[in-house]
Amino acid sequence: MSADDLITVPLRWAAHGRTGDKGDRSNISVIAWHPALYPLLLEQVTEQALARLFAARRPARVTRHALPTLHALNFVLDAVLDGGVNDALNLDSHGKTLSFHLMTLPLQVPVALRGCLKIPAVPAAAPSG
Repeated sequence: MSADDLITVPLRWAAHGRTGDKGDRSNISVIAWHPALYPLLLEQVTEQALARLFAARRPARVTRHALPTLHALNFVLDAVLDGGVNDALNLDSHGKTLSFHLMTLPLQVPVALRGCLKIPAVPAAAPSG
């Protein structure tokens, strides 16, 4: 496939996410908006990609669990919450915003799958007056 056949989009156009936490561990689920997008998630949303994206949080380990029936992935990030809710001085000690950060990950999508993406509508310009 050539570069002309691909578009680069933020992950949020292809999937949505949820985050949970327990102590100093966060888990992030990534769920494809359309089943046809799931193979792209498997290929591109890897443990290594998350380790790079969250490098500033210094996760001790990133583990990915594939959930093909749900067209989803679940990631477990160890030692990423600065000790957890009771120990962290971090503003987001629960890690709830981690999924929002993950949704910025660039994803290469074949042009043929563009119709499967959730591309936000651009609001019409307000009339000048």
